[in-house]
Amino acid sequence: MWISKTGIQAQDAKLQAIANNLANVNTVGFKRDRAVFEDMFYRAERQPGAQVSDNATGPGVQLGNGTRIAGTQKVFTTGALQETGQPLDVAIVGNGFLQVEMPNGEVGYTRAGQLRLNDQGRLTNAQGLPLVPGIDIPPEAVGITISENGMVSVSTGAGKTLAEVGQLQLAQFVNPAGLLALGGNLYAETVASGAPTESEPGQNGIGTIKQGALEGSNVLAVEEMVEMIAAQRTYEMNTKVLSAADNMMQYLSQAAR
Repeated sequence: MWISKTGIQAQDAKLQAIANNLANVNTVGFKRDRAVFEDMFYRAERQPGAQVSDNATGPGVQLGNGTRIAGTQKVFTTGALQETGQPLDVAIVGNGFLQVEMPNGEVGYTRAGQLRLNDQGRLTNAQGLPLVPGIDIPPEAVGITISENGMVSVSTGAGKTLAEVGQLQLAQFVNPAGLLALGGNLYAETVASGAPTESEPGQNGIGTIKQGALEGSNVLAVEEMVEMIAAQRTYEMNTKVLSAADNMMQYLSQAAR
């Protein structure tokens, strides 16, 4: 019964991950969650290779004790690019994260490129967190251009002369799956992710910038539905085993009276 209970708990965790993925199928820059499981300790009734007769050894008897969730991982495959035509929308084509300054002063990392201007003319993300390093757009600017290498230029006046006002810097990690998901499309550095390395877009293995586009969620609804059906079936099978074990115990209890 206890083994079946671990199976039910494992599938419940998987269903939660799937539900979160499906809920964020339209979230810009979202990366799907994957539940990772491991088997639990084994009870060795007989060690493999143990002597079972004078001239023979046995295969051993090891009885498992179920499963448990080892962790959840973000899958950092690239989502589909969505053309928006908005000058402050940017998509990262390849590896890398935009950097923003969080309210606690620490740097957060995001793939969501819905940029905005705050009341001071500074570029921020959709939540109003300023980019790192900061980029200020002058009030007389009539157009903003962001190149593939992250150079931000503005056009001013009737002649629309381009003037460079800042440079986007992207960060990348040795193990992005080790980042801590904070919500709000933000991630934080951890020991597992390693320290970030910064570079201009298009250099040192970091992706380029595409203006007027956004990176969509990498969740594929059809795949998630297939995973959900499989998890539901496994959940049902474990509940049936639990019910069968309960019936057997009731029968033994009645027979012992």
